[in-house]
Amino acid sequence: MTQDKLFIKTLFSIALPIMLQNLLSSSLSFIDTLMIGQLGSNQIAAVGIANQIFFLVNLFIFGIASGASIFFSQYYGAGRHNDLQKVTALALTISFIASLIFALVSFFTPQYIVYIFTDTPDVVSVSSEYQRLVAISYIFFAISFIHSIAFRSVGKAVIPLTATFVSLTLNAIGNYLLIFGIGPFPTLGARGAAIATTISRFIEMLIILTYTYIKKEPFRIKSINAFKWDISFIKTYIITCSPVLLNEIFWSLGMTAYKVGYSRLGVDTLACINVSESIANFFFVFIMGLGNATTIVLGQIIGNGDLNRAKKGAKTTLKIALLVGTLMGLSMAIFASTFTSWFKVSDEIRKMATYCLYVKAIFQPLCSLNMVLFVGILRSGGDTRYSLIAETSCVWLIGVSMAFIGAAFLALPIYIVVAMTSLEEVAKILVVYPRYRSEKWVKSLAKH
Repeated sequence: MTQDKLFIKTLFSIALPIMLQNLLSSSLSFIDTLMIGQLGSNQIAAVGIANQIFFLVNLFIFGIASGASIFFSQYYGAGRHNDLQKVTALALTISFIASLIFALVSFFTPQYIVYIFTDTPDVVSVSSEYQRLVAISYIFFAISFIHSIAFRSVGKAVIPLTATFVSLTLNAIGNYLLIFGIGPFPTLGARGAAIATTISRFIEMLIILTYTYIKKEPFRIKSINAFKWDISFIKTYIITCSPVLLNEIFWSLGMTAYKVGYSRLGVDTLACINVSESIANFFFVFIMGLGNATTIVLGQIIGNGDLNRAKKGAKTTLKIALLVGTLMGLSMAIFASTFTSWFKVSDEIRKMATYCLYVKAIFQPLCSLNMVLFVGILRSGGDTRYSLIAETSCVWLIGVSMAFIGAAFLALPIYIVVAMTSLEEVAKILVVYPRYRSEKWVKSLAKH
């Protein structure tokens, strides 16, 4: 009982700052969409499409960082502090290259991304310009996120939370001033939101890097030697992290494929989806924070060699996940119509967005369990290959198929299509729970 209480206390000491950080990010996304929504449904659709490239960047970097967090947490738990900076250097190198590629594509050829979703001239123009203005910020985000994951993994989740709070506050203020042209500032519309986003991500990067080196954190890069990796280290890192990265890539591409399928129902449907998702993400941050914290806490326990305690901790976390998911689902259903009423869109778009939220609320408990199982438990022990195969199969064979069948072929109402795609959560729990029960996921990487 004492160990259970200690585990839960440790879990929430990390989970709560992560939840708050994610909540701030989702709140900003919600406010962004709300502000831009005052400009009309075309503007919402344009920015929503533009954010798809950042969604891919985010998930790609999240995949790299999640893989790195397995090593951060297990090495920290094992007391191998000298290896932490090598993980930082390798993760930064990969994420920098990836974010640079995305930035170049977003800057030079943004229109080709937009054409995947729509060929409406106004939407293409606004979305393309927005992408060009935020392109450089992908690199700032990548550097910040790798260091944020490192802070979380060593139990200092409050640091990235503080940086995010400052950054997002400035972003919200900048959006307000530049979108609507308050005071001496010009009225820039969606362009203003892009400029404010880029500036805020740069400031966040500066805050995190400054704190890292002033406080001499153990994962900071102290010399060029951090970039000298031996073959065994690279091999272990790649074997463990590649499935995580591929998992995030295929998952994010799957989510983008959903949007492509949904777009077959028209621009209004895209506006509806962007409204409903900006609201749904507001509730999902709590589940995501719990999953990320589970990876860190269980990873530290496994790295310390206490495998039995890790198994007990996983069981406790699943109970918490079911409770959190149920509470979030109920809250989403209760406040759905209130949130959608804040957007300046047609009554039909508002009604469809509310129905979509009702559907998401029903599946929220399952979504919570799957997040903790896939992202938290299996990854904490380095069981990343199984996660890749299982989750990717469910997303593409069930979710994406349902999106295109429902939207492109049957032309069903969007909330029914969302219900069809959500069946992937049912498939996920059926394939991942037996793996959890087998205990094959409990592996110590710190011994290598």
